[in-house]
Amino acid sequence: MSEASISLCFLGSLSDEVVDFVRGVVRILADARGIVVEERSGESSQSNPPTLTLAALDDTEHSSSSIHSLYAFLTNLCAALEAIGRHAEKSSLQHVLDLCITPTDRGGLAIISNDSSGWPSEPTQLQSVQSLIEAWLEALNATESAAQLPAPLPAKTPNTWPMTLAEKILVQHAFSLPSPQGVRVGELMRLSVDWVIASELSWVGMKHSMTSIGEKPTVWRNDRFWLAGDHTVDPRVYHQPRVQELMGGMEEARKTFKMTENQGSNYTILHTEFVRERAEPGMLVIGSDSHTCSGGAVSSLAIGLGAADVMAALATGETWIKSPESIRVHFSGEPAWYIRGKDIILYILKKLRRNTHAADRIVEFGGPGAKHLSCDARFAICNMCTELGAITGIFVPDEVTHQFVSSRRHSRYRSNSVYFQPDPDASYAATFHIDLSEVESFVALYPSPDNVVPVTEKLDMPLDGCFIGACTTTEEDLVLAALVLEVGLQRGLELAIGKRMVVPGSLPIVSSLRALGLLDFFERAGFEQPAVSCSLCLGMGADRAGHGENWLSSQNRNFKNRMGHGSVGHICSAAVVAASSFSMRVTDPRPLLSQIRPERYQRLLDKCRDWRAAEPAAGKRPAKIALANQRTKPAPMPAYVEPYRSFEPRVAPSLDQPQSTELEKPRDSEAGIIRSKVYALDDFVDTDAIIPAAFILESPTDALLGSHCLEFTNPDFRDQVRAGLEVVVAGKAFGCGSSREEAPRALKGLGVKCVIAKSFSFIYGRNQPTIGLLGIIITDERFYDLARTGAAIEIDTSARTVTVAGQRFEFVMDDMELALIRRNGLAAAYKSFGKGVF
Repeated sequence: MSEASISLCFLGSLSDEVVDFVRGVVRILADARGIVVEERSGESSQSNPPTLTLAALDDTEHSSSSIHSLYAFLTNLCAALEAIGRHAEKSSLQHVLDLCITPTDRGGLAIISNDSSGWPSEPTQLQSVQSLIEAWLEALNATESAAQLPAPLPAKTPNTWPMTLAEKILVQHAFSLPSPQGVRVGELMRLSVDWVIASELSWVGMKHSMTSIGEKPTVWRNDRFWLAGDHTVDPRVYHQPRVQELMGGMEEARKTFKMTENQGSNYTILHTEFVRERAEPGMLVIGSDSHTCSGGAVSSLAIGLGAADVMAALATGETWIKSPESIRVHFSGEPAWYIRGKDIILYILKKLRRNTHAADRIVEFGGPGAKHLSCDARFAICNMCTELGAITGIFVPDEVTHQFVSSRRHSRYRSNSVYFQPDPDASYAATFHIDLSEVESFVALYPSPDNVVPVTEKLDMPLDGCFIGACTTTEEDLVLAALVLEVGLQRGLELAIGKRMVVPGSLPIVSSLRALGLLDFFERAGFEQPAVSCSLCLGMGADRAGHGENWLSSQNRNFKNRMGHGSVGHICSAAVVAASSFSMRVTDPRPLLSQIRPERYQRLLDKCRDWRAAEPAAGKRPAKIALANQRTKPAPMPAYVEPYRSFEPRVAPSLDQPQSTELEKPRDSEAGIIRSKVYALDDFVDTDAIIPAAFILESPTDALLGSHCLEFTNPDFRDQVRAGLEVVVAGKAFGCGSSREEAPRALKGLGVKCVIAKSFSFIYGRNQPTIGLLGIIITDERFYDLARTGAAIEIDTSARTVTVAGQRFEFVMDDMELALIRRNGLAAAYKSFGKGVF
């Protein structure tokens, strides 16, 4: 045996479970990191190597220095690792210890106590700790073996093209560029990924993309996969078989991948705690949810994609993109103290409209007015960039960003930040000026997030329900809503008959609201408080709005049937919902807001931020928080840097030359000619319409998804497709809305051979080739005059032509996209190329 790094000694009558646990940890240290721990008999006074002497809590015969508890064992093991110079391992185990003692509503796992209460009596506790140790030590290996990006440059070098913020992040993450000067719009880049995020529901689709081709899901780094149970899981429906399957899928992933970032179900809405505690400036984040764009609040470039696309990124640590255009939103002025992010993004939606200026582009936010916007406000703004039709939204990092990220308790989640800023002469597709002083309280009327009017234009509109929740409703929104309710209750406002519900975005936010006494106001005002989840924003879990009900909500999307089949939803700020919840009629919040002292509101927000940064009191939940003025000033903001430009050509496999001969051959129809008939649809057909959320859970296969395709909006569609109308012809922004890959899968499963549209939503448009469905863009209006329902149509993919009524129309399609379609999608290509697929 190699010379021992650390010695270990068991004394007295320790239980077999404790001995097995400790020996298991010893094996993990040896197998994962090559650290030798030698077991010895009898106490030792040697200091070299460090010796861990373990005993039972009631063992009084041995040295007072003996270790009598799990907490003490982990603490002493960390000290021993530090003593032998294994600082990385010590840091990882220290983090494990922190997770074990931190309460679940503070982001921990609450497995053990930090006192001298001895060894756990439940073997499952020891197993959980051992699994965590193994996961975090494996994370060290994954970090060391992952491809490392070159360090950014301290200053801009000569002959570099001007770049937007998004372009700089993409260039920094690119393995190679077409030119040493930088990147141009439309150029293809192969990119390194920093994080992958998914929900319990999208994880099903991600797994499906691999298991459907006989492959097992895998991860490139076990510490960079954030998986949250939020879309459908809820304690009220945990007993349902399908929900149990979803929860079982999350637990299987945690064990199989040795995941470090898995808090289980109903801890947080996917984006909330990820952005608050994980995403950092300059990172590239890929997620299987359209609201992944929320990460732009902390200056991450966070992009939502379909399940198969994200699964490929998770397996390889890589993805691809054609460099998109950016538009610039330039903020000036200062908003009223009670105007928060939701009002501002609704104002932007009113000005820009959906799927127009922002469509298939990145929205960059900046300007002197941005300094007045907190990261909570920025979260709401970036979160709803997908409603604009954008690929994502991102704020230029500044002192606000730095202070927010620097206040995180764990250094590992604030030490990877890279601060880029756009060049003054960067090129934008368009620039829009927003004066924040002009923003007021707005409401987006059903059924579109851009159907925005001032609240004062809809006063007294009757309501059946009021909902405050969804990821877009941030901690500062909930605090303000609670204060509005407090004023209304103090004024003796009566509660009209109606439904009321509040669902904060995470348990840490719930904990802060409870500690501040603010949840009491929601309860007294008649608000139900179910578990943390997407709830009514998605309408596919335990909470669904009833048919014909009229709801006012602080969520981000109000498409038809979104909150529940046949329901109607209007979206606004949490403060407007709170003010309207008394009379159950749309109400101007300003009379109630005028009774709130802004300095008290700010003081409460400061306490929330103090609580977020404070060290935990394990197993304890204070009744109140009194931490104001205890914040330490963060270090100065880092200097802005420039991206490193990798432009050496690299040879990558061609999709036309697979490494494996097992890949399914292209189908004849996809390789050559498609002859069918047209089914015509209108503009802005969203994914909620293509496959309603209520049917996703019960439809695990493409065929079952297809049996519900467009069921609510076009009841005849399925029969028409089966009768031979297999080419869909639609208008603008087909597939807008969520990132659900089930939408193109439903079309494909039904038998649709091709979708032709004036434009596709970014995520949907990318999902089509990813799952092997042909999608074509034609902008010529003459085509749409001819391609009516029932018209005969011929598509020649090789010649890139479509013929209808004797007239031929050309289309453009990238070779890579056509290759994916002919290979039956990205998953099949992965089966052929493995991790070299990109």
